[in-house]
Amino acid sequence: MRKSRILLMACALLFAMALSIPLSAQKKTGDKELTIEELFLKSVEFQILREKAFSEDYDMKMSALDDLDKKINDGSVGDNAAQVQFVLEYLSLEGTARMVRENKRQINYFPEVRRRAANMLGKLGTPEAQKALINVLLGDVEPMVKAEAAYGIGSIGLNENNEATQAIAFAYDKEDPSKPDNNYAFAVALAMEKLGKKSGVKDPAAYRTLVKIAQGNYIRSVKLKAMQVLESMKNQ
Repeated sequence: MRKSRILLMACALLFAMALSIPLSAQKKTGDKELTIEELFLKSVEFQILREKAFSEDYDMKMSALDDLDKKINDGSVGDNAAQVQFVLEYLSLEGTARMVRENKRQINYFPEVRRRAANMLGKLGTPEAQKALINVLLGDVEPMVKAEAAYGIGSIGLNENNEATQAIAFAYDKEDPSKPDNNYAFAVALAMEKLGKKSGVKDPAAYRTLVKIAQGNYIRSVKLKAMQVLESMKNQ
């Protein structure tokens, strides 16, 4: 049977992404605003990187992430932040919002791809990257991906109108208490701590989440971290 194409819902999502990115990531040349597509066309390197990311092969996607990781870590993103974010956001949805099936079986459920993409969005550090991470946090089901997304949200540190703390608290509330994940809970506590240091946290949802972690079925170090963050918030 021929491999099925990307689901209609995923196509609609990606189309919406392509439309939304120019609103926040356009660059001007004279009086002309460049779309994300035009930005990619300016660089052979990024055209190749995008094709690797859009491949259905796991190893090719990981290779694209390796390329992006090097750029972010050595500080060579430069004026290409929009292209980098576009690819990372695409990969952060691999197997969740974007699904590919073969013989009625999903073949692109790659949580490690999503986890690494979320990690790099956190390193990218832009407000747009934080919004992408909130979408990942609210839409993914894998604790390791959500942990990376929560930590990235905290690292970026923006919390206008409590948007970040509300998203983290809402995502945590959806967890099954009978299946506690220490890594995810610790990442949530760290995220709240980082948001507190960078933006200040005055949000009852954040306090409630930390109390739940402190009294939850987690290892001692996780519960102590939640209590420590709560104490630190008293003086904000």
